[in-house]
Amino acid sequence: MKLTWRSLNSQINTMTEEQLLTLINAERVGAKRLTILERLHQRYSILRGARERKELMQEAGAGQYDQTEGRAPVVDVST
Repeated sequence: MKLTWRSLNSQINTMTEEQLLTLINAERVGAKRLTILERLHQRYSILRGARERKELMQEAGAGQYDQTEGRAPVVDVST
C-alpha cells in the first residue's frame, strides 16, 4: 500500500494497534517521512494508552471501564 498523507488521514481512525505498528515499522525502514511517522505514532499511542488504561481499571476492579468518559462508572453505595 502506497501511504500518502491523504490516504493516511482517510484510514487512520479505523486502523488497529497492530496495523499502525506495522506501518510505523515499514516507514522506519522505508521512506522515513517524519510527518507520517509522527502521525502514525500519535494515533498508535492513543490506542495503546486507551487499551492499557482499560486493562488497569479492569484489574483494579472497576468492572466495565467507560473509555468515552475516561473514568469508571459511578456506583451507588448509598443502599
